[in-house]
Amino acid sequence: MSNSDKFKVGLTRDLLTPAGEPSFGAAALQVLNANPAIDWEYLPESVSRITPDIMARYDGLYVNSPVVDASAVARDDCRVRIVARHGVGFDSVDVKALAARGILTTNTPVAVRRPVAVAALTQIFALAGRLFAKDRITRQDRWNERTGHMGLGLTTRTLGVVGAGGIGREFLALARPFGWKMLACDPFVDAASLDALGAQSVSLEQLLAQSDFVVMMTVLDARTRHLIGPAQLALMKPQAYLVNIARGPVVDELALIDALRTGRIAGAALDVFEQEPVAPDNPLLSMDNVILTPHALCWTDECFDAIAREGLGCIVDFSLGRRPASVVPAPA
Repeated sequence: MSNSDKFKVGLTRDLLTPAGEPSFGAAALQVLNANPAIDWEYLPESVSRITPDIMARYDGLYVNSPVVDASAVARDDCRVRIVARHGVGFDSVDVKALAARGILTTNTPVAVRRPVAVAALTQIFALAGRLFAKDRITRQDRWNERTGHMGLGLTTRTLGVVGAGGIGREFLALARPFGWKMLACDPFVDAASLDALGAQSVSLEQLLAQSDFVVMMTVLDARTRHLIGPAQLALMKPQAYLVNIARGPVVDELALIDALRTGRIAGAALDVFEQEPVAPDNPLLSMDNVILTPHALCWTDECFDAIAREGLGCIVDFSLGRRPASVVPAPA
């Protein structure tokens, strides 16, 4: 089989480490290499947005952070038939525009469940234990200030989860042994399923008013953009914390900054932001009551290997004429 007869796949360059190695490890590439009908390469250019020229060169694309919008598929020479996301979120891909051109979008909902759930617990433990404050006073020879940074026990607290999809349910299962009361809000998940995980199904308003830790795990779409704004933050306890490991725009960032400045809530842990990378003048960067990570807290060798195997597997399935397991449905 000549290269011209093969199914050509392009991988975005942001999947490479600074040393030029695959960030998900070389072993996952065997998913592609095992199929001799696939010819793959990393894109020769580094891009933040997929262009029509790129869409004209490949049959399939494997993308991490670059945006794939309607402009990418505007030309008649668009060749791509599948866009596979390296991760579960697909807000950077115009699924509807791609579907209108007969292009499938896939993601990796299974691979990320455990890593993201663990990352959310990591954020809560750091907040509850006053981890960064205690690190600072230790480094600054302020040892005797320990009693001023008392942590929070979990068995007397309430955990609230907004979004109980695959990741949310995995999180509840991992969180259950810590003995706290657990609440969940998700209009698409029945109360019996949540009850089986030890969580009570409640409205968003009830969850915000009762929870000591509010964890955002919802998808980002038109319904959830700025789901948490000034009115919702006003419902939270002054001693409560907001954890966002979903997508930045599900929280109104300006409203959150104001709530943190005024003591409306005690603090936050954020792995995602409305603008990424974060602007150097973002007030969140100078706040001691906020823990920040660069949309990467769940990234581990195991996580990226599993994501790549699931995502690249979608492309292989498509190239063999099989429907991939994790196709993102196009909005009506």
